[in-house]
Amino acid sequence: MSLRLNYSKANPKAATAMMGLETYAGNAIKDKVLYELIKLRVSQINGCAFCLDMHAKDLLKLGDHGDRILLLSVWHEVPHLFTEQERVVLELSEAVTTISKGGVPKALYDKVRGHFSEAEYVDLIMAINTINCWNRIAISTGMYPGCFN
Repeated sequence: MSLRLNYSKANPKAATAMMGLETYAGNAIKDKVLYELIKLRVSQINGCAFCLDMHAKDLLKLGDHGDRILLLSVWHEVPHLFTEQERVVLELSEAVTTISKGGVPKALYDKVRGHFSEAEYVDLIMAINTINCWNRIAISTGMYPGCFN
């Protein structure tokens, strides 16, 4: 794989807009571990190596999360590694990322709302959409781990 272009140099205004979205999402999700779990799970689904590498390292910086990183793709099968709140957010992250497959079912919405307010629900959607957008930028421009080193 080779880097096709540096998106931020090719279009600084677009990069600034994306950073605005990232800043909003990063400030809105107070639990930084939860935010990194969202980024990792969505990046797994989308197959974004650049983002997987970055956010796995970011999660490791937040503490001892090696097992959670290794088993995130099968989080359904390891309930002891993820809190109920994290599990609900991971389920929402999957539903929003693969929204054309079945939308966000009412039962899932209700589960999420059992843990989060309406405003927090919107913040979660914004965070999920932000990493989906980053994944699409990275994949479309040929970004890979270490491409900017």
